[in-house]
Amino acid sequence: MFGLSELAVILVVVIVILGIKKLPELTRSAGKAARIFKSEAKALKEQDSGTPTTSEGSVVSGSVVDGAQRSPRA
Repeated sequence: MFGLSELAVILVVVIVILGIKKLPELTRSAGKAARIFKSEAKALKEQDSGTPTTSEGSVVSGSVVDGAQRSPRA
C-alpha cells in the first residue's frame, strides 16, 4: 500500500503536527485500538465457525412497558 519513504514522511508530519510529547499517547491508543479490533475479529470468526462463545446462551428476561402507562416523573 505505502512504501517506506511515504510512511516516513507521514510519520514526520504527524510528529511535527502533534508534537513529540503527544507521540507516546498516540501510539498507546493506536495499540489499544488494534488489540480491540483483533479481539472483535476473532470473536466474529468464532461466531461464524459455530464455536460457542461466552456471550452465547445468555437469557435476559423482562417485560414490555407501554410508554403511555408510565407514571410521570416528579
